[in-house]
Amino acid sequence: MAPVSDSASGATIGSRESRRNKFLSSTGGLLALATASCLLWGSAFPCTKIGNVLFGIAPTSTSSQLLFAGVRFFIAGCMVVVAMSIMRGRPLLPKATDWKAIACLSLFQTVLQYGLFYPGLSRASGVASSIIEASASFIVILLSALAFRQERLDARKVAGCVVGFAGVLLVNLRSGGALRFSLAGEGLVFLSTIAAAMSSCLIREFSKRHDPVLLSGWQFVVGGIVLTAIGLATGGKLQPSRPAALVLLAYMGFISAAAYTMWSMLLSANPVSRVAVFGFMNPVFGVVLSALLLGEASAIDPLRATLALVLVSAGIVIVNRDPKARESARSDESA
Repeated sequence: MAPVSDSASGATIGSRESRRNKFLSSTGGLLALATASCLLWGSAFPCTKIGNVLFGIAPTSTSSQLLFAGVRFFIAGCMVVVAMSIMRGRPLLPKATDWKAIACLSLFQTVLQYGLFYPGLSRASGVASSIIEASASFIVILLSALAFRQERLDARKVAGCVVGFAGVLLVNLRSGGALRFSLAGEGLVFLSTIAAAMSSCLIREFSKRHDPVLLSGWQFVVGGIVLTAIGLATGGKLQPSRPAALVLLAYMGFISAAAYTMWSMLLSANPVSRVAVFGFMNPVFGVVLSALLLGEASAIDPLRATLALVLVSAGIVIVNRDPKARESARSDESA
């Protein structure tokens, strides 16, 4: 049998990459993977609360919360690295040129985002935190357009974000409820949201020169080690009360591994705004799944939840409408 030449091998890899990017940039691929990611992330809200109970973590024990997050993300990174090494038939190991991107991404995506989020969340209201987190979709699109120059900001994108954000407000605000804001609480949550938005723009930028899946896995490994070290150094402890605690920890690692890897792949193949607007689904799924998994069904009005999902979905459709494609379709029909 004749050996396969390097050019033939490169052509095969290039063809595979082309097919993958075509799927990721298609409406069906974007909808399927983005919704799956948001559903997984939404389940992290109730799972974190359940995990705090199973591991004996007090609501005000920031050091233990950071330790819990660090172990979770380290497991997530190992899952990505091992799974992709098996799928590709070779170790998923960074090159020397990858480490700078990995370090930068792990700083914003894992260390800063969750290092700020957990202390802030312990001093902030859940409603305010959900709404502030949802603002990440706005911030991502603004950073992408104004700071990174990755795409143009237009009225359609702004309108879609406003409609989607209205859905988040609707599902979180209760009648007679008031929002408060403190720098040590909601302020830290907002800063964590900026860090998360930065990471979305960075993964889009870095994916031009680096493998987004490799970046996803190894930034979790690095960030997980840093958060674990901080948690241990500040006296954090994990005390699993029963085997179910370890099962839950493994699932939470899977949440991060699967959701962020899919999200990174989508960002590498689409304009940031097309992907970011799906982030409005996170708090809506979080509220609905919390009601189901934590027995808080009485805390949510089914009509309100349904209307919120409709608004979020409408926002996604508005942002993802392509006027050029619509005009092209009309010209094809007239022809």
